Amino acid sequence: MARKNPLANLSASGPALDRSVLDYAAKGASRSLLSSLDEMAAKADKLAEGETVIELEPDLIDPSFVRDRRTDDPEEFNVVLSAIRDRGQDTPILVRPHPKAAGRYMVVFGHRRLKVAQALGRTVRAIVKEMEDRDHVVALGQENSARANVPFIDRALFAGELARLRYDDDNATIMSALSVDRGTLSKLLAVANLPAGVLGALEQAKGIGRDRWYELKLLLDNPANNARADELLRDPAVTEAAGDQRFELFVRRLKTVPARKRAKAEPEKKTWASSDSSLSADMAIESKKFTLALKAKSSDARAFGEYLSENLDRLYEAFRQDVGSQENGG
Repeated sequence: MARKNPLANLSASGPALDRSVLDYAAKGASRSLLSSLDEMAAKADKLAEGETVIELEPDLIDPSFVRDRRTDDPEEFNVVLSAIRDRGQDTPILVRPHPKAAGRYMVVFGHRRLKVAQALGRTVRAIVKEMEDRDHVVALGQENSARANVPFIDRALFAGELARLRYDDDNATIMSALSVDRGTLSKLLAVANLPAGVLGALEQAKGIGRDRWYELKLLLDNPANNARADELLRDPAVTEAAGDQRFELFVRRLKTVPARKRAKAEPEKKTWASSDSSLSADMAIESKKFTLALKAKSSDARAFGEYLSENLDRLYEAFRQDVGSQENGG
């Protein structure tokens, strides 16, 4: 509500003033005084409405209670720092009186500009505006939604953080903050609810868009892929990659189904022993393999083994003839 000029109603009470007195009040020093009072009242109104830019010490300003970005890109930060150092801070940040600490402020948006002011040892230009937590998150979200370069993953994690605050039951606050419809919000929240380990490992993939993140979500809906994801996040080839490359490698390997190894059948085992038990044999039978091991108390095992090896041609031919006759019904 606008403040009124404290001298505007002087004629409204008490005895009527002579016209010449009123004329004088609009001249000379009195005119300057009235003008100054009007200007002061207007400035006070603007400050109350959050329109006046003031200078604040960065040390008096605390971070927002919700995060819109997970990390600052060092390159982008240096660009902003160079610009403010060279020509000053063109755009003020938005702060609110701290809801829990008298005499302090909480930044609503403009965290990067605040950090630049701290780095340069300068005051920060700010708009101060009273607001509740819900208005705070809506203002922060809408300021970021106006930017074209906000990564999808940052928007998703911000949406997830707001969802946990439960300002309402129909997510109207989140949709207003992010300027999205219910379908887009559903995808944002689905990605925000990916396993914490996956998000922690891949949240720096700033160049990956909505469709790729949602593709990952669908992959991880498969319980078998969840187990594989844990293995991949311990793989040095994945962990040593950075940013978008880590995301791409992780998804590519997650899509590659490892070849299943056939369970190796246990060989069939048989034993044989001569009638006098002087010679015995252990046999292992597999699909295409037959192993024979001879054992004897004397040198018979070696001698019988040599006999077999020397007569393999004859024995095999006898085997073939015997099998052939059986097949021919002989």
